[in-house]
Amino acid sequence: MCSADRVTAALQGTAEIGLAVAATTFSIVAVFIPVAFMPGISGEWFRPFGLTVVASVLVSLVISFTLDPMLSAYWGDPPGHEHAPKKGLTRLLQRFNDWFDHQADRYGRVIEWALHHRRWMTMFALVSFVGAIALQGKFGGTSFLPVSDYGVLAIDVRTPPSSSLEYARRKVEAAAALARELPETQATNAQVNVNGGRVYVDIGDRKSRKRLTVEVAKDLRSKIEVLVGAEYSVLDDLAGGAQKPVQVRFTGPDSRKLLQLTEDYMDRLRQVPGAVDVSLSLQSPQNELQIELDRGLAAALGISTGDVTSTLRVAFAGVEAGDWVDPSGEARDVAVRLMPADRLDASHIERLPVPIGNTGQTVPLAQIATVTMGKAPSRIEHIDGKRSVGVAANVQGRSPGEVTADAVKLAKSMNFPPGYDIDLAGASKDQQEVFKQMGIALVSGVALMYLILVMQFGSFTAPLAVMLSLPLSLIGVVVALLLTGSTLNLMSLIGVIMLMGLVAKNAILLLDAARVLEAEGVDREEALMTAGRKRLRPILMTTFALIAGMLPVAIGMGQGGEFYRPLAVAIIGGTITSTILTLLVIPSFYDSIELMRDHLFEKFNRRNQARGTPWAVVVTGLEILATLVLLRMVWRMAMGLWRRLKGRALTAA
Repeated sequence: MCSADRVTAALQGTAEIGLAVAATTFSIVAVFIPVAFMPGISGEWFRPFGLTVVASVLVSLVISFTLDPMLSAYWGDPPGHEHAPKKGLTRLLQRFNDWFDHQADRYGRVIEWALHHRRWMTMFALVSFVGAIALQGKFGGTSFLPVSDYGVLAIDVRTPPSSSLEYARRKVEAAAALARELPETQATNAQVNVNGGRVYVDIGDRKSRKRLTVEVAKDLRSKIEVLVGAEYSVLDDLAGGAQKPVQVRFTGPDSRKLLQLTEDYMDRLRQVPGAVDVSLSLQSPQNELQIELDRGLAAALGISTGDVTSTLRVAFAGVEAGDWVDPSGEARDVAVRLMPADRLDASHIERLPVPIGNTGQTVPLAQIATVTMGKAPSRIEHIDGKRSVGVAANVQGRSPGEVTADAVKLAKSMNFPPGYDIDLAGASKDQQEVFKQMGIALVSGVALMYLILVMQFGSFTAPLAVMLSLPLSLIGVVVALLLTGSTLNLMSLIGVIMLMGLVAKNAILLLDAARVLEAEGVDREEALMTAGRKRLRPILMTTFALIAGMLPVAIGMGQGGEFYRPLAVAIIGGTITSTILTLLVIPSFYDSIELMRDHLFEKFNRRNQARGTPWAVVVTGLEILATLVLLRMVWRMAMGLWRRLKGRALTAA
C-alpha cells in the first residue's frame, strides 16, 4: 500500500468512527460534569477526580482526530506486508486474526438469534438487574471509605471524669503493655491526658506479617477485655479522622433524659451482630448529688428555697469565717466548708441543719428533701440549638453500613418522649450524604448523556437502547465486589460512575455502524448483524485494554493499595458483564424500540385521519406514558393469562 493509500485509509477510517468516538467521549464528559460540581463533602472528594477525567477525555478526543490518524498514515506497515508470507510471531498473529474473523461471523449469527428471541433477551436483562439489587441487598455491604491496611492500630483509653493524670497514665500504659505482646507489634506510642489517652501500635508493613490489620485488631480487642477501670476501644482503620464508623446522635431538651435514653440504647446496641466497643461519644457520665426539695413541707415549716440553698452553699462553696496572717505577713481569707469526703457522701448531706426562718431552730435536710447520688453528662453539647449525646461503635465481621442500618432501625424502635430525636453523625452521616449526592449526580449525568446522544444520533428513540444497556453492568459490579470482599463505598461508586460512560461506548459503537448501514438502505436486522461483525473487534479491544489497565490497581500492590482496589474491581466486573450482555441485548432492544416507534407512528396517523390531530396527540401520548410506566406490559400479561385460563375452561367443558 503506497503512502497516498494510507492517507486515504486514515481519513476514511477517522470519518467512519468519528461520530462514535465523539459520542463516546461526550457521554463520559456528561456523566462526570455533575460529579465535578457536587456540593458539600461529596464535592470536595469528587471535584478533582471529575475535572481530571473531563479534561483527559477531551484531550484524548483531540488526539484521536489528529495524532492517531497521522501516525497510522505515515507510520504503518511496509508495502505488501499483508500479502507477504508470515513467519514466527507474525504467523501466530495471522492465525489469531483469522480465528477472530471467524468468531465475528459467528457473532453475526448470534445477533440474528437474539433478534428473533426478544423476550429471552428482555428476561436476561431483567434478571441481571434484579439479581444485582437482590445480591447487594442480601450479601453486599456498604461503608464510607474502603478498609485500608496502613500497618497502624490505635487504642483509645477513656478514664472516669474524677480520675487524675497519674491514673490515666497507668491505664494507658496497661493497654500499651498488652499491645506489645502481639507478635506483629514493632513499636507503640502513647499519648496521655486527664481524660485518658491513645496508644498507637505500629504492626509493620503488610508484606512483613501474615495477618491483616482487622485480624490483629480483633486479637487485640480480645486481649484488652481483661482491663478494668477505664473504657478501651480499638481502632483498626485510622482513615477519616480515626473515629468509630457507627455513630448515632440523640438530641433533646434535657441532658439527663438523653443520658437515660442512650444508656438503654447502648445495652441494646451491644446485642447487634458486628457492633463492638459501644460507648458514648462523650466522656463517661460523672457522679452527681441530686437534692429534691419537698416544697410543700418546707413551706409549712417556714423554710424557703433560699434557706436551703444558703445551707448548701456553706457546705460546698464555704463561708468566710475570718482572715489569717501567714508567716510572710500577708493576710489571707479563711473559708469554712465540709471536707471533700463528706461532700460526696449523701448521708452526711442529709444531716445538714437548715434554719427555720428567724426562730433560731433547725431541721435536718433529710426531713424536707430527698438526697440521692445520680449520673450526669460530663459535658453538655448542643447541635442545632438542642442538647446532644452520641453513641459510637466499632464494627467487626460486618460492614459499617450494615451495622449502621441495624443501629438506626434499633433506635427508631425505641419510644422517645416528645422533643427527642436521633440523627447520624461522623462517618455514618458522611456516607449518607455522599451516597445521596452521588445518586443525584448519577441520574443527572445519565440524563445529560441521553440529551447528547439525541443530538449525535438525531433521534429520540435510538439512544434509549444505549440507556437500557447501562444497568447491565451492575450485576458484574456486585459480583466482583462480593468475590473480593469489598463493599459499596466511595471508591466503588466512582467506578460505577465511570462505568456509565464506558458501558455506553459498546452500544454506541454498535448502533452507530448499524444506523449508517440503515441510512444506505440496508434492512435493519441485516444492518445490526453486519455492524456486529464489523465492530466486534474494536469493542473487545477497548474492553480488554481497559481490564488490563485496571488489573494492577485491582491487585492492590503497595502500601495502601487496598484503598483504590474497589474502584478497579467495580470497573472490571461491570465491564465484563456489560460487554457480554450488551453484545446480546442491545441489538434486540434497538430493533424492538424502532419497531415500536414505527408502530406508534402508524397508530398516530390512523387516529389523526379518524378524529383529528388533538385526539391523536392525547391518545398516543397516554399510550407512550403507559408503556414507560410498564402499565401496558402488565395489561398485556393479564390479558394473555385471561385468554389462557379461558381457553383451558373451554377445553375442559
